[in-house]
Amino acid sequence: MKKTLFSSLLLLASLNLQANDQLPDVEQFIDEMVTKHGFERAELENVFDQVEVKDAILKAISRPAEKSKPWYEYRNIFLTDSRINGGYEFWQQHKEALEAAQQQYGVPAEIIIAILGVETRYGQHMGGYRVIDALSTLAFRYPPRSPFFRSELEKFLVLTHEEKISELEPIGSYAGAMGLGQFMPSSYLAYAVDFDGDGHRDIWTNPTDAIGSIANYLKLHGWVAGQSIVHRTQATKPLPEAMLANDLKPAFTRQQLEQAGFSLSQVPEGDDVLSVIGLTQPDGEEYWLGRQNFYAITRYNHSRMYAMAVYQLAQAIREKMDNTK
Repeated sequence: MKKTLFSSLLLLASLNLQANDQLPDVEQFIDEMVTKHGFERAELENVFDQVEVKDAILKAISRPAEKSKPWYEYRNIFLTDSRINGGYEFWQQHKEALEAAQQQYGVPAEIIIAILGVETRYGQHMGGYRVIDALSTLAFRYPPRSPFFRSELEKFLVLTHEEKISELEPIGSYAGAMGLGQFMPSSYLAYAVDFDGDGHRDIWTNPTDAIGSIANYLKLHGWVAGQSIVHRTQATKPLPEAMLANDLKPAFTRQQLEQAGFSLSQVPEGDDVLSVIGLTQPDGEEYWLGRQNFYAITRYNHSRMYAMAVYQLAQAIREKMDNTK
């Protein structure tokens, strides 16, 4: 009996040692969390003893980037009947929260819904990994981006402490993005809101908090209430390469755009600067002129195609909503 007990204790010790062995520098990280944030060392050691390093996460993050899809293929991923219908149903189910978010933050309901549709199909696909496993694996086993994920792991532990939830409970993507809107922990701490006033910022199971958090995120990234987003244009002559290679931020005056050969007939009057968006169609490039609100959407994901997919999905959901009233 004593021999069996001794063997069991040795096995338990070896399992704990193995967990720590799989997470180099975890003891130093625990030291930092204790010193900086006042965490209990024993509690953190217990958490990290239960962390599972996932080779699948390392494979996913290391996978070579897929060849960039042209717009007409990328668009077809998101502009589907199922996503449009799902957005319509989500709107019907959460009208009150969406109206409140639009009133408080100035962000239209259809934009919030479209982001949820693109990110997680309205909460149907929020990831399959424990966030603690994902962030620990990448913080301690993926040197190319270790500082970033170590910072996100720190913020994740802070938010679980603030929200009084188990560190082992939240589920997210292989990169640690969480909830209906796929917030990283740093974004959660900066932008998540308790929109229904129940004392918790629950972006996993509470659509109301997810709605308010996305709207707050966009507002704090410069969303202008009542302003349009993006407008189709035509180019009447070859475009300067520098104009197409500009960053996502609006930078061109209307005069510059007219001189470059763009039609501004569909753009509302104003003195705000615009961005040039070129999108590949099977028969050539199509051009759009983006305003500040288009740029705000790109702060959620730094991609023109992502922002355009959100915009066009939003328009399709709005059209279905208007046509079924």
